[in-house]
Amino acid sequence: MELRRLFVAVDPPDDAVAHLGAVVDSLEVSRANAPGRSTRLASRDRWHVTLAFLGDVPVARIDNVTRALEQAIAEWGDAASGEVIRVSFAGGGTFGRGSFTILWAGLGGDVPALRALSEKVRRELRRARLPLDSKGFRPHLTISRPGTRVERDLIAADVETLASYVGPQWTVDAIHLVASELGPHPRHTRLATVRLPRR
Repeated sequence: MELRRLFVAVDPPDDAVAHLGAVVDSLEVSRANAPGRSTRLASRDRWHVTLAFLGDVPVARIDNVTRALEQAIAEWGDAASGEVIRVSFAGGGTFGRGSFTILWAGLGGDVPALRALSEKVRRELRRARLPLDSKGFRPHLTISRPGTRVERDLIAADVETLASYVGPQWTVDAIHLVASELGPHPRHTRLATVRLPRR
């Protein structure tokens, strides 16, 4: 049985990526990244905010995932009554410890509305009996997975830099079903896009 590793995400616009990217370039995880010493910086063309992680899904069920997302957006649109979700990258921190350390940028703005959208998506995926990571929604963008490749005090300095960061505001206008391929050259492929209703 052929499987694909899937997640549902929101993609930031180019100006938000460029603005945050300028700050990321100044971080210790970027300075330490060099041939033979990777700090596992996330490629900017793969920057995203995950709404739901499904993991391995049979290829034959991908259409079921798309239909569940369409239903979630339809229900969210009915309930939102014209609500527009506007967010910005703001702040940051780390998940994990030691070799599992992950550096991330946070979100500000209409995060409760984005959380509600994530819950709609998750609810429809569960109704369709699709696999779903049970971890709650933690709105963030992964910058790097430095693990122990960067000293703890330097990671702490990066978190301090991110703490005061607030990027430009942007509108969430679509969600995407994405297939993730792991390995030395990770790749993300959009399989479906569902636009949020405009009023």
